[in-house]
Amino acid sequence: MAKKNETIPIEEKLKNLFVLQRVDTDLDQIEILKGELPMEVRDLEDELTGLQTRINKLNQSVEEVEKEISGHEGAIAEANSSIERYKTQLNDVRNDREFQALNKEIELQSLDIQLAEKRIREARRNIEIKKESLENANERHVAKASALEAKKVELETIIAKTEKDEEKLIKKSERARKKIETRLLDAYDRIRKNYRNGLAVVTVERDACGGCFNKIPPQVQLEIGQRKKIIACEHCSRVLVDDHIMDVGKKPKVEEVAE
Repeated sequence: MAKKNETIPIEEKLKNLFVLQRVDTDLDQIEILKGELPMEVRDLEDELTGLQTRINKLNQSVEEVEKEISGHEGAIAEANSSIERYKTQLNDVRNDREFQALNKEIELQSLDIQLAEKRIREARRNIEIKKESLENANERHVAKASALEAKKVELETIIAKTEKDEEKLIKKSERARKKIETRLLDAYDRIRKNYRNGLAVVTVERDACGGCFNKIPPQVQLEIGQRKKIIACEHCSRVLVDDHIMDVGKKPKVEEVAE
């Protein structure tokens, strides 16, 4: 747990922030090494899920149309059977009224057959269209599945190489965060999110901010070196530290003491 704010010297706060920044930068480098692979894998997985849903719906739709065709074929068979029966009855008619009635039934059954045959033709054309869409969807599914497998292998290879280092860095980051007060951590995280390179704490390099490269006035550089207050770049709001910040808390060497 972090010490209370008033008990931690400013220079130690700055060092703790800089240490956290270095660890998080190393973690960022691992993410850069992974590149867009995690996102590409997720996108491909989502696309495959969508394609599979479409394939399932198309298969279901084809089955429904085939059932519809089967129903029409059954109706045609039943109508033909009725026509045969009515034709047989024509041989036994006793008057013109019965004859006309049977012929009317035969005509109606023939119209039903024509209508059913038309519906069957339309349904078969519909099936052809759906099967063509299904074939395209299946081809895309195979291609995307192959691409996903390749991306996963690539990502797993990188993860295997960096997993141990990443675990160590995550633990270091967690330890470093415990040494920093909440207010500073919130500011640090907010600044990191504002920049793609994730730099929230930078050193002064060649009289300029190590983040945005704008010139730092000499007087401000002097104040940064004194480490008596936390100073942010007036252009990019990054926390500025001097090159020797990591020397804070180190014991001087014997020869340095002797001098």
